[in-house]
This record gives sequence, C-alpha cells and structure tokens, in this order.
Amino acid sequence: MARYTGADCKLCRREKMKLFLKGSKCDGPKCPIEIRPYPPGEHGRGRPKESEHMLQLREKQKARRIYGVLEAQFVNYYKEANRRQGKTGENLLSLLERRLDNVVYRAGYAKSRDMARQLVRHGHFTVNGKKVDIPSYRVAERDIIEVKQKSLEQTPFVVAKAEAGERPVPAWLEVAPEKLRILVHSLPVRQHIDAPVQEQLIVEWYAKR
Repeated sequence: MARYTGADCKLCRREKMKLFLKGSKCDGPKCPIEIRPYPPGEHGRGRPKESEHMLQLREKQKARRIYGVLEAQFVNYYKEANRRQGKTGENLLSLLERRLDNVVYRAGYAKSRDMARQLVRHGHFTVNGKKVDIPSYRVAERDIIEVKQKSLEQTPFVVAKAEAGERPVPAWLEVAPEKLRILVHSLPVRQHIDAPVQEQLIVEWYAKR
C-alpha cells in the first residue's frame, strides 16, 4: 500500500506545529521545529499572510499528516463522512480515530502512528481473536484488540507494559496494559478526540471542490 516516505519533521515544520510523528524525538530538544520554527524551503521564513483558501488547505493537510493518510484515501473518508448523519467534520475525525493503527497508538502500545502502523502490518495484533494486519482496519464498538501471544515478549510490548499510564488514553478506549488488551468501549465522539484540527475548515475546503 502506498504511503508517505519523506521526512516527517518537515511536515511538522510546514504546519508550524508538532504533529508528534516521530515519537519521543518530538519531546526532546533535538526536535527540528524547536530549532527552525518556520516552514521548510527557500522562502519559509518570509511567506505572506495566508488566505482563507490556504488556511482550509493547511487544515486538511494537517489532518492527513497526523493520521498518516494519503490524499485519495482521505477523500474517501471525507465522502463517507459526508454521507453519514451528523456533522461531516466530526464524522470524519471519528472515522480516522477508528483506524486500527490509531487505536494501537492511542492505547500507548506504540510511540507514534508510524510505529503503530508497522506493528499492525507485521501481524502482532488480533481483533476479536482473528489476526488483522491492515492498519486502516476500522474497529467497532465492543471490539477487543489484543497482542498475539507469541509477540508479548518483543521489545515494543515489553516497553509498552513498563510505560503504561504515562500517556492519557481517550475515554472511548479501555486499556488493560498487564494483558496488552484494548477494548473499544464506545465509538469516538468529538469531545474525546484531542487532534488539533479545525474540522470545519476541512469541510469548507471540500465543499468548494
């Protein structure tokens, strides 16, 4: 499956904020945005005031980059969100949150969504007892996600156990770190999603397309 393979830190600098794409590196003094808090490129420091159109575009790009989704896939998420009842922007964030790689990250079993995506692809997780190795797999209410028995002693999961509780877990998930198990307690709603995204700007962007 296609994915972004460029420098993650440039994405944070382009959005002028930390997107926490590199795990623990983002919290340290070597984080590039701490050293160069302006967009990359020759004219990064002197870019003019952004228009409404540009603000909408940047919000869309920010959301894509936070969740590690390419443009075509993001468009499909938006179309599905638009078909559902309720607010399109909130539906969109809920669909993105329900990705299996995001759930693994939110539960504290990976330092970043990139790492979570890799762990899922390598087949370390089951959903309701069945192996799932598709990062975009969409979890449902009452699903149980577990680390496979033969993977429990691998380094990422040993570390996850040792660091349990250091990162807040969203209210829609219930995590049992001693068993490396996640229960989808309920479907995510906007007040339980801490992504720094103004979803209405994304809706406005696509409404003009």
